[in-house]
Amino acid sequence: MFKNEYQGGAFVEIFSAQGKNPGAKWKILGSPSVIWKEFDKEVKSFVFVLEGSSQTNKIQLPKENKQILGLIQRFLVLQIYIPLGQDFSTELLITDLRNIKRRLYLSTVHKELSSTPLHAKIPLFMIKRKIWCNLCIDLVAFTSEIFKGAVFQSLDGIIVSANCKLRKIFTLKSKPQDTADKDGFSEGLKKKLYECFILDYLKNFE
Repeated sequence: MFKNEYQGGAFVEIFSAQGKNPGAKWKILGSPSVIWKEFDKEVKSFVFVLEGSSQTNKIQLPKENKQILGLIQRFLVLQIYIPLGQDFSTELLITDLRNIKRRLYLSTVHKELSSTPLHAKIPLFMIKRKIWCNLCIDLVAFTSEIFKGAVFQSLDGIIVSANCKLRKIFTLKSKPQDTADKDGFSEGLKKKLYECFILDYLKNFE
């Protein structure tokens, strides 16, 4: 989807809740009663809301499993709000330089890090709840640290599951410094914005 598009800029947008039909390119698994678009007063913009079971209610890009995203920038950012007492997960399909596809499952359900040569389950115990945050994932670091010897080539699929509110998803070429200034948040929200950078995350398991 993005393989033949220009990715040399500062960022590449994957999802935005703005516009008439923001979920048009996504496969939406769940009824309108559990996945819908609404205006959020705190961020003063439209957001996607995903509620219910994280096992069944989710959005997926690309729609078809045979397609690939072909995103090559190092950092993946989700502008997200996760409520208290609810599970949340996201799944990333990574391709390395040897064209081996591997999956990262990041979830609040997981209690400990576990991995096989092709899959990894990563607990999101550190994520802040009941506050808008930029959840930033270093795809290069995750690939090399979890799958020893693997070198990140591209992000080829993403699934976001309930429960959350989702404003934007994008990749960044460089390590973010203060993304609040660049992402259209109000001045009041910037003070509350929590940057959840999963950059040194794996050190917690050493």
